[in-house]
Amino acid sequence: MSFRIFIAMLVVSAMACTPSPTTNSEKSELQQTNLYDYNVESKLSDLGISLKDPKPYNGLPIEHYVLVDNMLYLSGKGPVTEDGERITGKLGKDLDIEQGREAARRIAISQLEVIKSVTGDLNKVVQVVKVLGMVNATEDFTDHPKVINGFSELMIDAFEDRGRHARSAVGMASLPSGIACEIEMIVEIRK
Repeated sequence: MSFRIFIAMLVVSAMACTPSPTTNSEKSELQQTNLYDYNVESKLSDLGISLKDPKPYNGLPIEHYVLVDNMLYLSGKGPVTEDGERITGKLGKDLDIEQGREAARRIAISQLEVIKSVTGDLNKVVQVVKVLGMVNATEDFTDHPKVINGFSELMIDAFEDRGRHARSAVGMASLPSGIACEIEMIVEIRK
């Protein structure tokens, strides 16, 4: 075998092993692939949940969120009723676990409203990544995770496996305005 034929065979072999670059149309096709085989908002509607525009952040120079690349960092939110009233009280004294779970669920709805306002479409949520739940609780209350389950369960109901997340649920001696709990989260989104 001549040296030229050997070199030609090496070049052809190397070209066969090198992945071809992705074209713009292939990238676009990948981006169009649906993350869900259902519509997240329709699923929420089936659960009796309708989303509204998030309320302004009390005129403070901070936002509900910060978006860095495809990671959405959501500020902590407290629970409010459908009428906009804060849900206040201390778990283990003023509120029981079920009332705490409902408060956490109400926060989940508020956070979904923020996510929708940023993305325009909840079907762009790639993954709920991290949740920090803070519970306004008495010193002897120890069921913080059961309270924050109200939030986590709604995320999983909405996004299924993409709603499963790392989570911390901790007790606090007090929270702003006496709210029952406060929850912040990190979400990966598709732009």
